[in-house]
Amino acid sequence: MTDDLEDAFRTANRLRIAAFLSGCDEAEFRAVQDYCDLSPSNLSKNIAALEELDYVAVRKGHVGKTPRTWLALTAKGRKALAAHLAALQNIAATAARHA
Repeated sequence: MTDDLEDAFRTANRLRIAAFLSGCDEAEFRAVQDYCDLSPSNLSKNIAALEELDYVAVRKGHVGKTPRTWLALTAKGRKALAAHLAALQNIAATAARHA
């Protein structure tokens, strides 16, 4: 049953990042940072790991002259997150049945 858990989401930070991004098309780096209460370097490291798996897409651009970074959960990332959450729900349901 725990075999269905996605290794990429076994850390609270990565799960929180993916969950936040699942609720929008894309979000500015700073919004994700603020919501997840992470330092820029911590968020960057977690995003790099998720990007390597093709779970998160990173888009860079400018708003006026200010550089900005936007993050988006990919279709592959959404599918992996949904499977991970379903596995967690199964674990919780099993625990509730045996309580």
